[in-house]
Amino acid sequence: MKNIKIAIVGIGNCTSSLLQGIEYYKNKNEKDAIGLMHWEIGGYVPGDIEVVAAFDIDKRKVGKDVSEAIFELPNCTIVFCKDVPKAGVTVKMGKILDGFSDHMKNYADKHTFVISDEQEASEEDIITVLIESGAEILINYLPVGSEEATKFYAKCALESGMAFINNMPVFIASNPEWAEKFKDKSLPIIGDDIKAQIGATITHRVLADLFNKRGAKIERTYQLNTGGNTDFLNMLNQDRLASKKVSKTDAVQSVLAERLDDDNIHIGPSDYVPWQKDNKICFIRIEGKLFGDIPMNLELRLSVEDSPNSAGVSIDAIRFCKLALERGQGGILYGPSAFLMKHPPKQFTDDEAYKLTKEFIAGENSRSFKTPSELVSVVNEN
Repeated sequence: MKNIKIAIVGIGNCTSSLLQGIEYYKNKNEKDAIGLMHWEIGGYVPGDIEVVAAFDIDKRKVGKDVSEAIFELPNCTIVFCKDVPKAGVTVKMGKILDGFSDHMKNYADKHTFVISDEQEASEEDIITVLIESGAEILINYLPVGSEEATKFYAKCALESGMAFINNMPVFIASNPEWAEKFKDKSLPIIGDDIKAQIGATITHRVLADLFNKRGAKIERTYQLNTGGNTDFLNMLNQDRLASKKVSKTDAVQSVLAERLDDDNIHIGPSDYVPWQKDNKICFIRIEGKLFGDIPMNLELRLSVEDSPNSAGVSIDAIRFCKLALERGQGGILYGPSAFLMKHPPKQFTDDEAYKLTKEFIAGENSRSFKTPSELVSVVNEN
C-alpha cells in the first residue's frame, strides 16, 4: 500500500510528538504497540504516514528539515524517539495573520516566537506547495485563537483538493458553511479541537457520564489546567480563548443529564507555569447529591505530557481521512469527529461515538457520513 501523505501547519510540540510517534511505531508490531487506540485502520499502520509538506513562521524552524525543526525551541515536549530520520521536507514560511499572540514576544527566547525574516507566503504560494507535494490531508496545529489563519489554511486545503483535520478550537467542521464547502468538493473533514487520549476533557466527560448512569445529580463542576508549553503561554491572552472555552465547556455539558447554568460550570485553561514545560496538570471537581439528597464531591488530579497525549489520536484521524478518500466519501466524518474531537458538528456520548467510529472503520452503511439527525436515529435504534 502507498504511504498516506500529509501536510502540517504549525511545527510545534504536537507535531513533534506526531512525527516521533510515526517513527517510533515503525519498529513495533501489533503485540507490543502500547499506547495506540488502533494499530491498523483500513490496512494502514502508523508507520505508513509520511510528511510531505510543512509550514511554520518561527525563524528557528523555517528553512530546516522538518525532522530537525520539531526539536527546535520553543518546543519543549518529551523526546521519546531521538532518531527521526531526515524527511527531505523543508519547513516553508507560512502566512502569519493571527497565528501568534503579540504578548509572546516579551518572554525569554526559549519560550517566545521569533518571526522568520522570510517573506510570508501568499495563498497561491501555499496552494502551490501543497499540490506539488502530493499531500492528501492537511493537519492544522496552529495555536489557540488563530481564527483567521485557520480559515486561511482550510481554504487552501479546499483549493488544493485535500482532506482537512482541524485539531484546533476554531469552528470549521462544526460550521455548516465550511462543512458544506468540503462536502461539495467530496473532501473529508474531521474537527474541531482534538481530544487527548487520556486528557482533561475526556476524563471529565467519563466522570460526568458515570454520575448520570449511577443516578447522582451534578450541581457544580470545574476543570482547571496548568502547563508550561507555548500553548499555555499563548492562552494567557484572554482575547484568544473564546472558542476554546466554548469547545471545552460544550464537550462536558453535552454528556450531563441537565445542562448546568453558566455560574455552576467552569472549564478552561487556568495558568502558565514555565517549569512544567509540556507537562499538563488538570484539577477536576464535581459537586452533587446522592441517594436521600446527601451531598458529595469528587476531586481528581491528572498529570500528563500534553503533546504525546494527542499524537495517537491524530494518527487515527489521519487514517480515517485516508479511508474516506479511498471510498470517495466527503464532508463531515461525524462518528470519528465525535470520538476524536471536543467540538464536533454533532455531540454523542463517548460510547455512541466509539460505536459509530467502529462502524465507519468497517464501512457499514457509511453511517459516519449521514446527517446529524439521521445519526441520532441510528443511535436511538441501537
